[in-house]
Amino acid sequence: MSTKRQFLKLGVALSLGLAAFGLTGVAEAWEPKKPIQFVIMAGKGGGADKMARLLQSVVEKNKWSSKPLSPINKPGGSGAEALVHLKNAKDPDHTIMVTLNSFYTTPMRQPKLGVDITKFTPVARMAEDTFLLWVNKDSGITNVDQFVAAAKKAGNNWIMAGTGKLQEDQLLTDFLNAAYGLNMKYIPYKGGGKVAKQLAGNHANSTVNNPSEQEGFYAAGTTVALAGFTDNRLEMFPDAPTFKELGKDFVYYMQRSVVGAPGMSADAAAYYKALFAKVFKSPEWAKYRKKKSLQGDLLQGDALMAYWKKERAIHRAMLKKMGAL
Repeated sequence: MSTKRQFLKLGVALSLGLAAFGLTGVAEAWEPKKPIQFVIMAGKGGGADKMARLLQSVVEKNKWSSKPLSPINKPGGSGAEALVHLKNAKDPDHTIMVTLNSFYTTPMRQPKLGVDITKFTPVARMAEDTFLLWVNKDSGITNVDQFVAAAKKAGNNWIMAGTGKLQEDQLLTDFLNAAYGLNMKYIPYKGGGKVAKQLAGNHANSTVNNPSEQEGFYAAGTTVALAGFTDNRLEMFPDAPTFKELGKDFVYYMQRSVVGAPGMSADAAAYYKALFAKVFKSPEWAKYRKKKSLQGDLLQGDALMAYWKKERAIHRAMLKKMGAL
């Protein structure tokens, strides 16, 4: 037997042996081995919940994941329940979360949680959500001047319903109280969906819901959008001026991000980043963004971590100004 033939035979045998042990030299891309726990840092019916379930449906419809995303709501303690759950995830490679701005505020307000957001895995900022000031149509209020006059007259009897304590909605309520000399009473609920229902049922005088949370009541003519906390007027609400237009230099957005558990492997992180980048480019997500007045570009990896650090500093300053830190 020639030397050349011996080497060829040896090479074939070695290849077959490696293949038998799954060691072909070509590393297979990581994929989930079981259902992915998709934690939602808010209650059912709110903006985060609606977004998470839309993301789930897009992935499922297009068969982009080998295993399903399994949504689970954990709104307790202004998101503390979700943060601790993610922090202590037993299987980091199969645990991700949809988050909002309480991602910054709750760890600062509750240091005993031991949550450091820089330890989480930055997967994807899918959008920045917007806020508007809302009243019930029955109030007869159609602009901010009328709102201010009515709220001043009512004093502490004017009820502003919002999601959670000392997080997004209360920060905006604090701004309105300070900017217009009001003394509104803030009452927290678990989830923007419940908040929207309080206003629609005339159990509260106003809210600062996201468009997705008030969408149904607005379409039915039950609630009125007075002004937006945005840089420019929203296409869906052309008659609602921005507070900047009204002379108040204040804008506020809420992240809609997907976060991975601390300790997630690099391969799993790469999988989820690719998955949600694909979702971001999908026609379903583009349609949803337009319908819900969502803003902002896709942010991932180091860019998303830098964004978190910047926003955390902004929120720390806001909480200090409120006397909450």
